[in-house]
Amino acid sequence: MDLVLVESPAKAKTINKYLGKGYEVLASFGHVRDLPPKSGSVEPDANFHMLWEIDPKAQKRLNDIARAVKEADKLILATDPDREGEAISWHVLQVLKDKKALTTQPVERVVFNAITKQAVTDAMAHPRKIDQALVDAYLARRALDYLVGFTLSPVLWRKLPGARSAGRVQSVALRL
Repeated sequence: MDLVLVESPAKAKTINKYLGKGYEVLASFGHVRDLPPKSGSVEPDANFHMLWEIDPKAQKRLNDIARAVKEADKLILATDPDREGEAISWHVLQVLKDKKALTTQPVERVVFNAITKQAVTDAMAHPRKIDQALVDAYLARRALDYLVGFTLSPVLWRKLPGARSAGRVQSVALRL
C-alpha cells in the first residue's frame, strides 16, 4: 500500500476514490510546524538556524501519519503545488524522519492543479522530489516575517497608530 498525503480531508476523500485499492490517503490539515513566538526562534548569527515547534493540534495527525507510513510501501507527498504546499510536505517529511517513521520507503512528490481523476492520475505517473528552491523561498519568507516581527514591530507599534497587525507592520517595514 502507498500512503498519499494531502492538505485537506475533503481532498483526501476525493483522491482516495480516484486512486482506489493500494492507496491510503491522509490529510495533514495544513501546516504542522511553526516558529515559536519567542525570541531566539531564528538565529541570524547561526546561519539563520530555525527552531521549529509542532503545532499541538497537529500532533495527533502527525502520529497517525507516522503510524501509517511505517506500514506503507511508499510515501507520496501531494500537498498543494505552491510554496506553502511544498513547505508542508517538507515539514511533514522532517517530522517523519525525526520520529524515525521512514525506514526504507521511497518518498515522492506529486502536484496537480485540479482535483479530477485525470489530473491526479497524471500527477501520480510523474513524481518528482521536493523542490528545495520553493522550500528555501518559504524558509526565507518565514525567517524575514519572524525577524521583522520581533525587531521592527515594537518600534512601529509606538510610531504608527494602527500598525498592530503583522501584515500592516510588514508592508510598512518593506517601504522603509
